[in-house]
Amino acid sequence: MSEEKEMSFLGHIGELRGHLVRAAIAIFVGSLVIGFNINFIMDHIFFGPTRQDFITFRTINFFSRELTGENSINLPGTFAVQQKKLLEQFNVMMSVSIFGGMVLAFPYLIWELWRFIRPALHPRERKNSVFVINFVWILFMMGVMCGYFLILPLAINFGLVFNISSSITQLFDLTDYSALFLQVVLGMGLIFLFPIIVYFLTGIGIITPMFLKTYRKHATIVILVVAALITPADVFSMFAAAIPLLLLYEFSLFMSGRVYKRLLKEEALLNASLQKSANQ
Repeated sequence: MSEEKEMSFLGHIGELRGHLVRAAIAIFVGSLVIGFNINFIMDHIFFGPTRQDFITFRTINFFSRELTGENSINLPGTFAVQQKKLLEQFNVMMSVSIFGGMVLAFPYLIWELWRFIRPALHPRERKNSVFVINFVWILFMMGVMCGYFLILPLAINFGLVFNISSSITQLFDLTDYSALFLQVVLGMGLIFLFPIIVYFLTGIGIITPMFLKTYRKHATIVILVVAALITPADVFSMFAAAIPLLLLYEFSLFMSGRVYKRLLKEEALLNASLQKSANQ
C-alpha cells in the first residue's frame, strides 16, 4: 500500500515536472519573440508612454480641448535616457524580453496549471474551474493594461512636468525607467488577481462577504498603501491606481457573496439529505 502511495506521489512529481518544463518553454519562446522584435518594442511600446502622441495623452488632451480649448498635457519633444553602465542596455533588453515572454505566455501558463489540477477535481468543480482559469489570465491582462495605459503615463507626465527650479536639468536613467515600467505594469497585473484569491478563500471558508463588508474601511487604507508602493511618490498616479483597486475590492465582495450563497445552499441540501437518511 505504501509502495502504491509512493509511486502515486512520484507520478505526481513527474507530471508536475512536465508541466513546469512546458511552462518554461512557453516563457522562453515568448521571450524569443520579444527579443527578436526588441527594437520595435522598445521604441513603440516600452517608451510609448513618454511621447505626446500616446493614446492616453491624446485622449486626455481631446477632452481638455473640448472643455478648455487647450491641451492639459504637454510633454517635452524628446525623452532621452542615459546609459551609465557598460551592459545596462543588454540587462534591460533581457528584463524586457523575459517580462514580455511571461505576459505572452501567461494564458498558456494558466492552462498548464489547470491541466495539472484537473484530474483531482470533481465534474462540477471542473466546470467551475474552467471559468476561474480563464478569469485569472483575463484579470491579469486587465491589470497590465491598466498599469500601462493609465498609471504609467500619469506617473511619467508628473515626473516630466515637476520642476522646482529652472537650474535643474532632467537626466533620466535607463535602469530607473525600466524599474518603474515593470513595477507599475507587473504590479497592477498581480494585484488584479485579488478577486481570484477572495474566490478561493471564500470557497474554503476562511473569509466571508460579511468580513469584507466589516473591514471595508480598513481595506481602503490598505489599498491606498499598496497604490503608493507600486506607483511613484506623486498623488495623481497613486489615486489613479487606487480607484480601480477600490472597484476591484467591490467586485471581490460581489464574488465572495455569490460563492458564500452557493456554499450555504450546498450545506442546506446536505443537511436535508442527512436528515432524510436519519428519518429512514
